[in-house]
Amino acid sequence: MIIIGGVVIFLVMVGMLVGGHKKKKDISVKPPETSVQSQQGIDWDKEIQEVKQKISNGDYVSAKRLTEDLLDKAPNQEVIQKLNELLQQINFQILINPIPVEGKTVEYEVKPGDTLYGIAKKFGTTVDFIKLRNHLKSNIIKPGQRLSIYTGKFSIVVDKSQNLLMLYADGELVKTYKVSTGKNNSTPEGEFKIVTKLKNPTFFHDGKAIPPGDPKNILGSRWLGFDYGNGSYGIHGTTSPESIGTYETNGCVRMKNEDVEELYALVPVGTPVKVVR
Repeated sequence: MIIIGGVVIFLVMVGMLVGGHKKKKDISVKPPETSVQSQQGIDWDKEIQEVKQKISNGDYVSAKRLTEDLLDKAPNQEVIQKLNELLQQINFQILINPIPVEGKTVEYEVKPGDTLYGIAKKFGTTVDFIKLRNHLKSNIIKPGQRLSIYTGKFSIVVDKSQNLLMLYADGELVKTYKVSTGKNNSTPEGEFKIVTKLKNPTFFHDGKAIPPGDPKNILGSRWLGFDYGNGSYGIHGTTSPESIGTYETNGCVRMKNEDVEELYALVPVGTPVKVVR
């Protein structure tokens, strides 16, 4: 009986120890965090709204600083995506407005005899871009006039898997456009350069010249030709905007006319284009 009693006492003590251990473990468990705000101590909706307000006020430099700072702290992919979309908008606005950017812009004072064409050639840019950035309504410039010139280099990446064209300025993404690419994977992949630029191009098909404005001229309002395939491949507009996002071209990259006109204005001949799948 003594031995049995000892066993009983021993089992009771073990039970108390086990029960006590479980209780201690339960107490140490913390409730899961229920929001990003509580994880980071940041109200992300409020911060993103502040960035949007700065954009709305035209305070692009401050908006860029804030967005880049928030990206360093972003807790998840959802927040990162929202911030990157805002940063892209900001980068584009800084590009098309006369905002000085260290190392990427210069202020040029117009001299007697200067023309926009000559200034564009001097800085490796386009007349259209100078006019866009400086809000000029015509090609007329006067001595003493100051122009903000962007001196950074553009590059283009076309992603066939998503039918997206991404425009970069000195490595920063500034605009993403939806495009169409070739049926049966006919858009060539690789690294090319833009070697020709044409406004309202003529479309040559089956030995016939189809003029701009003709519904059968599928090139739309602009042509940016590659140094590939005897000049038969490039980026162009369309007469079928509903087709954008599909795989139905004969190998070219097709854009909405308003998009290709914007791209045409920004990038000079020589701009590198990388097509990937």
